[in-house]
Amino acid sequence: MNLITIGKLVNTHGIRGEVKIISDFELKVQVFKKGNTLFINNEQLEIISYRKHKNFDMVKLKDLEDINLVLKYKGELVKINRDNLQIDKYIKQDLMGLEVYDNKLRGKVVEIVKGIAHDLLMIKDGNKKYYVPLNDVYIKEVDLKNKIIHIIEMEGLFDEN
Repeated sequence: MNLITIGKLVNTHGIRGEVKIISDFELKVQVFKKGNTLFINNEQLEIISYRKHKNFDMVKLKDLEDINLVLKYKGELVKINRDNLQIDKYIKQDLMGLEVYDNKLRGKVVEIVKGIAHDLLMIKDGNKKYYVPLNDVYIKEVDLKNKIIHIIEMEGLFDEN
């Protein structure tokens, strides 16, 4: 089994066991479906209902339809088996730790930062940090097999002195 983190259970909602999950996972439409299995504290929990409310994913879990049964999960990470997802190319989590190249090695991806228009790859090279928009305009190729991201050359992005 290949578990990946998709969010965090931040609170309960009401007294009937509904929980609030905060998630910016890009494949939520595949994850939050009735009958799917979530993993919280290494426990397999089946989704029996789902709805969106403000910025939260509201979920009810099978056999946990009372607030007292779900309180223990508050603050815990929510995971799913990656093998159950249909992933076309990659997900953001796949990019962590990959080396970034334009005409030469520029560093490694250490974080993905939520930007206004696009998410940004934070690339670290020693003590220096650089940010590259995570979109097809700047990313030429993601080679997961060789753990490399090829980006276009951007004048002024990397200090050359």
